[in-house]
Amino acid sequence: MNIRRIATRARSPLAAALLVALIAPGAAFAQTAKGHTAREQALETRVAELERQVQLLLSAQQQQQGQIAQAQTQIGQVQSAQASAPPAVPSGKQPIQVTTLTPGATPGTTFKVNGMIKSDFLMTKTGDGQLADDAAGRALYLPGQTPVGGTKSGVDTNMHAKFSRIGFSVDHLSDTGNKAGAQIEIDFFGNSLGNQTATNTYGATLRHAYMYWNNWLAGQTWSNFMDAASLPEAVDFVGPTDGVIFVRQEQIRYTRGGFSVALENPETTLFMRSPAGLVTAVNSDRGGFPDLTLRYGWKGDWGTFGIGALLLQLKVDNDALGADESKMAGGLTLGGKWVAGDSDTLHYQFTGGEGIGRYIGLGINQDGVYDVAADRLDSTGVLAGYVGWRHQFTPKLRTNLIYARSDYDNDAAGTGPAATRRVQSIRGNVFYTPLPKVDIGAELMYGKREIESGDKGDITRLQFTTKYSF
Repeated sequence: MNIRRIATRARSPLAAALLVALIAPGAAFAQTAKGHTAREQALETRVAELERQVQLLLSAQQQQQGQIAQAQTQIGQVQSAQASAPPAVPSGKQPIQVTTLTPGATPGTTFKVNGMIKSDFLMTKTGDGQLADDAAGRALYLPGQTPVGGTKSGVDTNMHAKFSRIGFSVDHLSDTGNKAGAQIEIDFFGNSLGNQTATNTYGATLRHAYMYWNNWLAGQTWSNFMDAASLPEAVDFVGPTDGVIFVRQEQIRYTRGGFSVALENPETTLFMRSPAGLVTAVNSDRGGFPDLTLRYGWKGDWGTFGIGALLLQLKVDNDALGADESKMAGGLTLGGKWVAGDSDTLHYQFTGGEGIGRYIGLGINQDGVYDVAADRLDSTGVLAGYVGWRHQFTPKLRTNLIYARSDYDNDAAGTGPAATRRVQSIRGNVFYTPLPKVDIGAELMYGKREIESGDKGDITRLQFTTKYSF
């Protein structure tokens, strides 16, 4: 009801009552002047009643005015509260946050979180010696660690979640069409911070950390010499480790269409032979030139195919030994995946070169040999590759069969008899996906290693995994 209308209605009865009150005494007085009549008493009674009604109307008006003032105050308080309160949350799904996760980012930026929780259960048996306690080769297949020349071992069981990972990325598209972004990703395959007695804690390790701007990339990620998209699916962390190119490192890369070129962090791994004939494995971080990598790739409904090249400098510079020698080296690779039908895919890669040992199989062999007495640096030749067949039985069930191998042309006089001459492995696995992003897998692997002395060793591993990706 309008406040002004309430006040008007309250004043109308009051004015009428006052008019009656003023006229009534005059009429009563005129009647008295003519003499007292029988109506005198009745008039006095009516006057008294009118006075009482006037008092009641005055009290009602005062009460209504107080209520009007109180209502106006309450309306003001409600309006003030509505102005300062945040917008009401709509019914249904509630928001995770009320402000952006990246308040410092420019408009048009998206933020993503990705990763996986991976648990591995491994049972390993070696035929010619034991893997050392807590060796990295007990968590994943490392061909260069397969024992040789020893006695048969029993079955060793290991369980871990070290390869679980998490990544964060931001991507920005400007109004003018320029693209920029960054990615950082870690897993937990770092040095042990606890032990298997109780805590089983491991340190976080940096996998990827890079930024990009249009065609340019700067930071740590897969080497441009490597084709990560051609890797077949395996329960093991890598799978065809014996013959695969597998390196993550700092680089500056330019990509245009299917072509990419990069300058990457240099490192030299060597067997160093002393004048007394003692051979030790060393790393040299003395290279003056970055590793140069080039790649060109094609892709389509038929699959993918790529060719890569690597040019690098092997370098040793040791004042204590009086060593200062360098040599150019490099290699070529080709590979990809061929979609053979709705249910079958073939994955493959073949690599050859001189002095590229650290790029193959997580460093199965060294890049070369440095003879201190002769002050000579020689590179080691390598041929490596793998082939993998994938078959999809149903949308939820699939299998992979993979063979991998690498051979090294060592100078036995410089490397000594313990250098790896050849490694190879074969593995078969099956994966079941009961729900999207949930994988359960089992894999049986058999591998062999041969060293320059002619001694051989083998490894057999049964591995299970569970993985949830997000």
